[in-house]
Order: sequence, then structure tokens, then C-alpha cells
Amino acid sequence: MTGTSESKRGISRRFRCLPPATTDPRKMAGPWTFALCGLLAATLVRATLSPAAVLSLSPEVIEGKLTQKLEDHDAVDILWRLPLLSTMREKPAGGNPILGSLVTFLMKYIIWLKVTSANILQLQIQPSADGQELVVKVPLDMVAGFNTPLVKSIVEMHMETEAQAIIRVETSERGGTLVLRNCSNSPGSLRLSLLRRFSFLVNSLADKVMSFLLPTLPTLVKSQLCPVIEAAFEDMREDLLRLVRVPVSLSSGHLQFDLLSPAIKHDVIQLHLQAKLSDSQGKVTKWFNESAVSLTMPTLEGEPFSLTIRQDVVNAAVAALVPPEELMVLLDYVLPELALRLKSSMKVISETAADQLGPTQIVKIVTQETPELLLDQGRAKVVQLIVLEVFATSEVRRPFFTLGIEASSEAWFYTKGDRLMLNLNQISTDRIHLMNSGIGLFNPELLKDITAEMLTSAMLPNENGKLSSGISMSMVKALGFEAASCSLTNDALVVTPASS
Repeated sequence: MTGTSESKRGISRRFRCLPPATTDPRKMAGPWTFALCGLLAATLVRATLSPAAVLSLSPEVIEGKLTQKLEDHDAVDILWRLPLLSTMREKPAGGNPILGSLVTFLMKYIIWLKVTSANILQLQIQPSADGQELVVKVPLDMVAGFNTPLVKSIVEMHMETEAQAIIRVETSERGGTLVLRNCSNSPGSLRLSLLRRFSFLVNSLADKVMSFLLPTLPTLVKSQLCPVIEAAFEDMREDLLRLVRVPVSLSSGHLQFDLLSPAIKHDVIQLHLQAKLSDSQGKVTKWFNESAVSLTMPTLEGEPFSLTIRQDVVNAAVAALVPPEELMVLLDYVLPELALRLKSSMKVISETAADQLGPTQIVKIVTQETPELLLDQGRAKVVQLIVLEVFATSEVRRPFFTLGIEASSEAWFYTKGDRLMLNLNQISTDRIHLMNSGIGLFNPELLKDITAEMLTSAMLPNENGKLSSGISMSMVKALGFEAASCSLTNDALVVTPASS
């Protein structure tokens, strides 16, 4: 909300949508001036907003998904059952009465006419001229045969054609939707040829049949196959929505994405997503909608798909996995070498206090807030606010001192199969403050090194243990890939399929 309001203020300063300081009606701006300024400001503010995540799908993925759905809808079986003969009889020669009579005459010499072989070849998805739509081409390869008393063998014809449709984004009050429109036979794609030559009379009859099929086949593609293509596309669209909505398990909660709006950029379909974080009871604790937080969209660069997740969403996921906690460490038992080094470091401050450190000395570590993930130049680190207290023994209630620590760790993202993993390396104490002391004032920098070692040895393994299960990226396998890869930009985490 803050980023958005700042953007609005910036635009107001730039465009100065204010009435002029005059009382002359001829010089005063009309109502349309304010409406135009408001529209421009609102448009530019929205242009700066970024979705929580973007799923980018290449033509390869769309082709594969749509091909599978066509198989599920038995599209090839539809081709096998195309009613060639009955359609030619119902609308002979495209309604031309003279040619119609000829067709009717010739049909007397045809016992049956049907498709004997059918295949759907590799789908093609290409960008439209303006880059705002996708052209879907479905190549069809068929063989049709007819039987005639003029010859004992079946007369077979090779038929090649192509169904074509447009994928576009249609907007309504409910938002944008991917739709498939204008499905028909692709102009100029129909080619018919006789597979085997017969006698002059039979060849002449076959040529006439093929000439009558020229207007018939496009009609059948539109009436019989296009509804199947449209239904297959709708199923594919619903599948894509389902896979992005699968909850991502985060320890005791879930992160869930949902569609904000689709977009088409050249030959790539982009699904702009919102997200919500829920606790173990399913109560939503945080929403991630469009925001002024930046999100740099990397190009696919040959990748079949990419999921680009905004930094604040990744940060919330990490925070859900590593919530604030309190650790009590019996230092002499768990980390005896560090206990000796702590005692040595404290002698510089107070020998009396150092001598009071007993075998049950306790170091109390409290993380004040959830970790914060920072991205910079493709690298990541996690910063945390930590309170550290040292108690002489397990019996005492008052600590020797309380330190406030601003700590950071290098964060390494990697993948195992379809799981996104995170590991924290080496805690450093960037700033250290003396919050309270029962042994007199001292410079906390004297304990900076030993403090960093205690945090690295005691707290870091605990946090990495919570991160060890990783985050399942189920959409990787749902899109047909076994393993994922990940990379970082300056403001996002990017998940792509792993190279085979």
C-alpha cells in the first residue's frame, strides 16, 4: 500500500492535475481535463504494479498440453468418422444446382466413401503479427477411400489440411480470460491427391470426387473437429488453473497461488498470479496482490517454462519455515570448546564474571523477528535480529549481559528433483549492541567473534534443519518435467525445468 501511494504522489507531482489559478471561465479547464488526468495517472500507477508471481509458458508446453487434451477427446476418432459421403449428398457442389446434379449422378457409382486412415501431426503455435495473440495450427493427415462397381479395389485419396484457431485474452468485469476463437480450416492448406492410378474412367471419377471434397472437407473440419479443439483448449486452460492453485506446504502453513490475469507476449503465455499465506488452520495471514514492489521478468531463453516469484513472496515463505524461536544451550556440554573461548573472551571484560561461569552455563538465543531475505546481483542473504544472553549457571535467573545482534547469513537456493531447497551458511554479526549488563558497561565488539561462532554452531544447524525438507514445486511435474532448476534475479526467484 505504501509503494502504491508513493507512486500516486509521484505522478501527481509530474502531471499536476490541478485547476489553473484563474477565475476566467474561458481559461478554466473543463471536466474532461480532470477525467483525462485521472485516467492517465491511474493507468501509469497500474503500469508500475507487479504480480506476486508469473508463470510463463512456451509454445512447446502449450503444444504438448493441447496435444494431450486432443487425445483425451478422441480427436483422431472424430476424423475417422467424418461423414464425407452424406455431407456431399446433403450439400452437393456447395449448393450449385448444375454441379449438384452432376454430384448426384456420380454418387450412384460410389458404394461408400469414408476415412480409412487419420493422424494429427505436430501442432504449431506461432505469434500473431501484433504479438498479442497466438495462432494455433493443427495439421491433419488423412486417407479416404471409396468403393465403386467400376473397379474391384478401393480407390484411395491422400487428404492434407489444417485446422487453425486463435488464442487471445478476452477481458470482462471478472478480469481477463484465455480463450480460443475463430477455429476453421486454414486457408490454402487443403491438398488432395490420388494414391494410386487406375483406368481413365476410374481416374476421372476420382478427380471429380476430389473436386467435390474441396468444399466439403473444410466444412466438416469446422463443424466436426473445431468443437473438439475448443473443448480440448478449455480443458487445458482449466488444468493450468488447477496446477497453479495447488497449495505449497510450508511447515505449519501453506502458500497458494491463484490467477490474477493472463497475458500473451510474442509467443509466450504469461499467467500473472496473486498469492496468499495461510496458517495450519487455513486462516489467511497475508495476501500478495499486485504491488509496487519490482519484479523483473526474465526471458524464457529456450526454457519450456519459468515461474518467477517476487522477492517478498519468497521472503514470506522462508519466514514461515523459520519462525521466531528461543534456544537454551548448555554450552559446556554441547559446545565445550566454545565454552572455553567464551570464558577467555569474558576475562578481558571481567575476570570475576568469567570465573563464575560454571559447567551448567547457559546461552539463551532468541530470534526477535522472522528472517528477511535480501537479493542483490543474483545472490541472496538472510538477515535476522537476535537477542543473546549469557547465564553463569542454570540456576541463576539474571544474565551477565544481553546483546542485541543484527546478523546475516549467505543463503543458497538449489533443487533436489522437483523440490526447492535453501541452506544458510555461516552467520556473521554485522552489528552488535549492549542492551543490558550486570557486569558493568563494556564494548560489545569484544564479543563479536565468539558471538558469531556461537550463533553459527548453535542456531544455524537448527534453522537448516527446519529448511531441510525443502518446498515441493508440484507444478514442475504437472507440466511434464521430472526436476527443477532455480536462479535468482535482483528481485525474484526463478524456477525452470532442469536440463536433461
